[in-house]
Amino acid sequence: ASAAERVARARSFVEDIVNRGQVVYGINTGFGKLANTKIDPDRLQELQRNLILSHASGVGDPLPPDVVRLALLLRANALARGHSGVRPVVIETLLQLLSHDVLPVIPAKGSVGASGDLAPLAHLALVLIGEGEATVDGKVVSGIDALAHCGLVPLVLEAKEGLALINGTQISCAIGAAAWIRSRRLVQLADLCCACTLEALRGSARPFDERVGALRPHPGHLETAARVRGYLAESEILVSHADCDRVQDQYSLRCVPQVHGAVRDALRHVGDVLAREIVSVTDNPLVFPDSGDVISAGNFHAEPLAIPFDYATMAISELASISERRIENMVNPDLSRLPPFLVNDSGLNSGFMIAQVTAAALVSENKVLSHPASVDSIPTSANKEDHVSMAPIAARKFAEVVNNTTWVLAIELLAAHQAMLVGGGDLLPGIGVRAAMQVLDTHIPPWNQDRIMKHDIDAVRRVMDSGELIRAVRAARS
Repeated sequence: ASAAERVARARSFVEDIVNRGQVVYGINTGFGKLANTKIDPDRLQELQRNLILSHASGVGDPLPPDVVRLALLLRANALARGHSGVRPVVIETLLQLLSHDVLPVIPAKGSVGASGDLAPLAHLALVLIGEGEATVDGKVVSGIDALAHCGLVPLVLEAKEGLALINGTQISCAIGAAAWIRSRRLVQLADLCCACTLEALRGSARPFDERVGALRPHPGHLETAARVRGYLAESEILVSHADCDRVQDQYSLRCVPQVHGAVRDALRHVGDVLAREIVSVTDNPLVFPDSGDVISAGNFHAEPLAIPFDYATMAISELASISERRIENMVNPDLSRLPPFLVNDSGLNSGFMIAQVTAAALVSENKVLSHPASVDSIPTSANKEDHVSMAPIAARKFAEVVNNTTWVLAIELLAAHQAMLVGGGDLLPGIGVRAAMQVLDTHIPPWNQDRIMKHDIDAVRRVMDSGELIRAVRAARS
């Protein structure tokens, strides 16, 4: 059956329940601790409206636009599976908001990840009934004006529809999915940063030998080593110091395949979880019109997301941790054999001294954020909902650690660029590193004397976020 047919059949089933006067949780009862309260048929519309209004209790800064777009799409997709019992117009309205880029204003905080993301999804649902606020062309407008922008009028929600709109994991999933997408790019950038630092420090490429990976063939290790080898291909610098007196590099260079590789493998698992979740039905109760059943269960519980998001947070935190150590290896003259803090006339100039401190601060913040949210739980709804997932907290922490780690990698790349300049010599680095350095040359002047460091860090972050850096490296290797 098509999605439209499934939705219509489920809606007809819900309406039959209402018409028969059968008492079913979520259709004609109160909610949570009030589930035993039967609601008269002539007050079911009022029940749904009250549910949305009362549950819109979120606080804090609004979720970013990319997350809200994902949430609209994911919620519409879940309802279209045909086990929630909503009318087609509810799904169509969600999609109309998305197609017009009308984005409900959703406070980031207020959900414990069971029974679904109630508060934030209620803020999303407010706009459908002409309440709340939304952004239209970057401006915040009332819910009713947002609907008018789409040529729509407020919905009057029928039985089950209010609960179906807010009972699900889509906010947690959207926050985490957006962070996961950024994290995948981040691992590629981390490999590139490592290659640039290795060249600047005259490190060895032997730990990236494919024979090493073959003896411990974790997929992430193999991919990381192959990428770094590609970035270092045709390096004149590597050849020039093959017989130098340095026997082994520090772990932050030598063990990159193992560390970055483990991060890759963790993110691969999280991606598998997200792929399942985005096509799942996380409503409650679930309606099964073919068998005539309505089942009250726990698909709204976001533990399947919370634990992987915590896992991903710890993994990305490790990318920052090892990157900061590579920065230290460059700025510390006892380790680098380069000018102190990568600047000539040091003492008069401080160079990259405090840039490394910034990286250290971000790494330590990541350590705090890496405490797992999923090990926490607190009873809610008068102890009816006595175990919760904290998935939205896990997702937000994941996103923040991705952001922090991007800054750390920007500092490493900036330091590697300067280290290549002060290291001197006419020898060329590998083709990937060479392409990266050429991009940075157009944005970052040499650090000959102290200036405002933040401007340079911001410039590197921009070329990372825009994709310019990765595109240039790919083009050079193709």
